[in-house]
Amino acid sequence: MNVPENLLYTSDHEWVRVEGNEAYVGITDYAQQQLGDIVFIEIETEGEDLGKGDVFGTIEAVKTVSDMFMPVSGTVLEVNPELESNPELVNTNPYDQGWMIKISIANSDDLNDLLKPATYKDSIQ
Repeated sequence: MNVPENLLYTSDHEWVRVEGNEAYVGITDYAQQQLGDIVFIEIETEGEDLGKGDVFGTIEAVKTVSDMFMPVSGTVLEVNPELESNPELVNTNPYDQGWMIKISIANSDDLNDLLKPATYKDSIQ
């Protein structure tokens, strides 16, 4: 199971890559494996201010549809344009090309509630 050391994680299997006051968000390798083949991603929250734990979109796999949750409060600045035509990028490259949204972090204290890589690894074993 790939759990990069440079990211933070949620118990809902989202990852966060912080870059200053902004962050990229996606789902973890574990989550994409549990979902199976991803066929559609719907994110219609670009430009919206969302709270920590709010749903920012849905991900549809062959076997199920799942909500994706904001790991921290913030504004959705951008949705990965590649996912519209290539949702399978989340399966093949969840931490790089398969990112979901770019956000502006509203409250950096929210980052303190995220899981460090070792803690996340322990939670999925």
